[in-house]
Amino acid sequence: QLQLDESGGGLVQPGGSVTLSCSVSGLSPEFYAIGWFRQTPGKEREGLSCINTSGAVTYYRNSLQGRFTVSRDNSANTVYLQMNNLNFEDAGDYFCAAERRGCSSETSWFDPGRYAFWGKGTQVTVHL
Repeated sequence: QLQLDESGGGLVQPGGSVTLSCSVSGLSPEFYAIGWFRQTPGKEREGLSCINTSGAVTYYRNSLQGRFTVSRDNSANTVYLQMNNLNFEDAGDYFCAAERRGCSSETSWFDPGRYAFWGKGTQVTVHL
């Protein structure tokens, strides 16, 4: 069983940056891949990124165009999502999720159904 706790959300201006944190606790968190997802009203939860257990393999949603960077510090049981050059479309609730089987592949990592454990989310608001 894992517990995930997101933090770092808040109000940011367009063009600004924010780094989200996902603190993972429980049994052997270092053995889980971590995905980041975003949800906005009326839309399905969309996968943004996934990082494997070692941090050596990462996947990103194509539309992010290199603005987001995922990383992890296994000594601190924390995964980060650095988000740069934010725009209004980046606003939403951000969730991290854990999957024991890893990110899998570039054709499946973004499927929310693959992830067994979820945090409660942190909200990012983009506003002038």
